[in-house]
Amino acid sequence: MVYTLPMASTPPTDTPNTILVASAAGFPALERALERAGFHVGVVNRGDSALAAMEAAPPNGQVALVLLDAALAGSARMELCARLAGAVPVLVMSAAPSDEEQEQALQAGAAGYVRLPCAPEDLVEKVAVELRARLAWLPVSGPLDTGNLEVNYHALLAGSPDAIILFDAARGLPVDVNRNAERMFGRSGSELMRMRLADLCPARQPDGTPSADAVDALVARGLAGDIRIFPLTFQHSSGRHIDGELRLVVLEKSGLRLLHMRVADVTGQRIAEALRTGQNRLLEMIARGAPLHDILASLLRLIEGQAPGLVCTVLLLDEDGVTVRGGSAPSMPPEFLRVFDGLLIGPDVGSCGSAMFRREPVVVADIARDRRWHGWQELAAQYGLHACWAMPILTDRQTVLGSFAIYYRDVRLPRADDERLIGVAVHLAGIAIERTRREAELARHRNHLEELVAARTAELRSAKERAELASAKLAATLDDLHKTQDELVRRDKLAALGGLVAGVAHELNTPIGNTLTIASAMSERLGALRAGMTAGLRRSDLEQYLAQAAEADEVVVRNLRRAAALIASFRQVAVDTASSQRRQFRLDEFIAELVLPLTAGTAAPRPRVVQDIAPGLAMDSYPGPLGQAVSALFENAVIHGLDGRDGGVVTLSARALGDGMIALSVADNGAGIAADILSRVYDPFFTTRPGAGGSGLGLHVTHNIVTGVLGGRIVVDSAPGSGTTFTMTLPVVAPR
Repeated sequence: MVYTLPMASTPPTDTPNTILVASAAGFPALERALERAGFHVGVVNRGDSALAAMEAAPPNGQVALVLLDAALAGSARMELCARLAGAVPVLVMSAAPSDEEQEQALQAGAAGYVRLPCAPEDLVEKVAVELRARLAWLPVSGPLDTGNLEVNYHALLAGSPDAIILFDAARGLPVDVNRNAERMFGRSGSELMRMRLADLCPARQPDGTPSADAVDALVARGLAGDIRIFPLTFQHSSGRHIDGELRLVVLEKSGLRLLHMRVADVTGQRIAEALRTGQNRLLEMIARGAPLHDILASLLRLIEGQAPGLVCTVLLLDEDGVTVRGGSAPSMPPEFLRVFDGLLIGPDVGSCGSAMFRREPVVVADIARDRRWHGWQELAAQYGLHACWAMPILTDRQTVLGSFAIYYRDVRLPRADDERLIGVAVHLAGIAIERTRREAELARHRNHLEELVAARTAELRSAKERAELASAKLAATLDDLHKTQDELVRRDKLAALGGLVAGVAHELNTPIGNTLTIASAMSERLGALRAGMTAGLRRSDLEQYLAQAAEADEVVVRNLRRAAALIASFRQVAVDTASSQRRQFRLDEFIAELVLPLTAGTAAPRPRVVQDIAPGLAMDSYPGPLGQAVSALFENAVIHGLDGRDGGVVTLSARALGDGMIALSVADNGAGIAADILSRVYDPFFTTRPGAGGSGLGLHVTHNIVTGVLGGRIVVDSAPGSGTTFTMTLPVVAPR
C-alpha cells in the first residue's frame, strides 16, 4: 500500500532538518552517520545549551529531533526531557539503562528510550522512523525532488521494530499493519484489518471501564493532538491479556485523518513489577512473623500469577531429614497434599522426594512416562498435571528444609522464565521456613528455660523455707543465748559486786578496827582516870593519860584518813557522767597539759615521757574522765611497769582510725605483765604489789571510764620483759 504525501516544489524553509545531540560525552560516529543520512547535526554538552539551541533557529534549519543523554535529562523526573519533548520528539540515550529509568523517560514525554551501546546505523534508523511517523518526510542526502515526494508507508511499517497499526479515524478500522502487530495479537494481517481497536481488547479494562469507552476516549485525545503514552490492556487471540502502552499520532492525507498507533507490550515489565512488589510484601510478612502457611500460600499465588497455567506446591521436610510433613498448595485441594504427608524421601520418590533426597533439581517432562512417579501417576492425571520441575529448599549444602515444585498442564520442559521464577520462590521459601524453624527452636528453648526457671524457683523457694526454718531456730537459739548471757552477766555482776563488797569490807576493816581498838582502850583509860580523880588524881597519872590520848588520837586520825581515802577510791568505781563536764578540745593540747603535773608528781627516778599525738585531732568528749583514765594508766606504768628503774620511758601516742574513732595509747618499756594475769588486770582490788599503797582499783576504774563514759574500749598488749601498752579506742564524739 502506497500513500503519496504531497510536498512543495522546494522544501519549505521551516522544514525541520537538524538533529540535536545533547550529551556530555562525544558521539563522533553517530554524528557522521546522521550526516550521511542527510541530516544536519547540532551538538551541545549542557542542558541550558540545549534549551538555547531550541529557541534560536540554527543556520542549518530548525531542530527536528533531540538525542538526549540520560545524564543531562535532569533528576528522577527528567525535567530537561519534559521541556524539550514539549517542542520536538526526544529520544533518551542511556549508558546505564534500566526499566525504571525507561519508565521515567517515557513519563517525561520522551518518544523513545535507546539503550547504549547501540550501532550508529540502528540509532539513525530509529530517528528516521520517528520522523516518518511525526512529519511524514524523510530527508535525503542529495538534492530534493522538486516534484512529489512519495513515502512507501507500508515499507516504513514493515521495517519498524514496534507493533504498528494505521487506523482510519473515520471508519475506525485499520488500513495497514506490520508483522510485529500480527505477532503481538496472534492474528493474521487480514484478521486485524477487519477488527476495530476495541475488538483487540477484553470486554473491560483492569479498572472496570468498558474497553469501548476507554478506546473512544483515547482516540478522541489522540485526534485532539494529545501525543503521549496511553496504557491499554489488549487481548491475545488465545485469550491471554497483554498490558500495552500505545502512542497515537494523527496523519493528514487527502482529507483523511489517519491514526498512527505504535503499541509496546509491557506485560513483562508489569509482571516483573508485580513480582518485585510481591517479594517485598512477602519479606514484610516474614519480618512481621506471619504464619508460615500464609506466607507460603501468598508466595505460591505470586509465582502462579507470573505465568498462567502453572500450579505450584511446597512440601516441608521434617527435622529428621527423611519425612515429608505438610506444606502448601493453594491451587490444589487438600487431598493432594495429604497423599505426601509422612512419605519418606528417596532417589525415586516423585519429583519432590527425589529433589530433597538428591539435593538438586529434578525435571520430569512427562509424569505419565517417568519411573519416579510410579504409584502417583493416576493422582497427577486426576488433577491434570503432566510435567513437574522440583527444586530442593536448602539452608546449606547439608540441610534440606523442603522442596518447591512447578507443575504444568502439558508435557514440556521448563523455560528460562520458569527458572527465574523458581529461583525467586526457593529463595523466599527458604527464608520463611528457616525463620519459622528458628522461632520454633527459640520457643522450645524458651519453654525449656521456663521449666528450668520454674524448677530453680521451686528449689530456691524450698531453700528459702529451709533457711527461714533454720533462721527461726537460730533466732530461738540466739534468744536463749541472750538470756543465758544476761544471766551470766547478772551472775558476773553479782559476783563482782560480792567481790567488791568483800574487798571494801576487807580494806575498811583494818582502819576501822584499829580506830575501834584505840577508841575502846582510850575509853577504859578514861574510866580509870575518872576513878582516880575520886581518890585523888596524881599529876603523873594525868600526864600519862594525856600522852596516851595524844598517841591514840594520832592513830585514830591516821586510820580515819585511810578509810576516807578508800571510800574516795570506791566512789570512782561507779563513774558519774552527770557530774562530768563535756566540751570540745584538741587532744594534743589536752595531753600536753596533763603530762606536766603527772611528771612533776612522780618520785625519782622520773621516767622520760614521749608525746606522739597526731596534730589536729579534735574531740567532743569528757576531758575530766579522760584525764582520770590517762592518769591511772600513767601511774600504773610508773609504779608497776618501771618500778623505780632508771632509763624508763612512758610514751603517750594518738592517731585517727577513720569512721570517727581515735586510738590513744599509754606504753612503757618496763617489766611487762605475765600472761597468766593479763585477763585479771581490770578486776577490782587486784594488784601485783599488795601493801605498796595501791587499792587495786586503778585499772578497774579506767576500764569503767573508757567503756562507760567515753563510749570506747580498752585493750592491753604485754609480755614479760617487753613492756606494756594500753590502747584506748575512743569515738571523736562521745555518746551522750
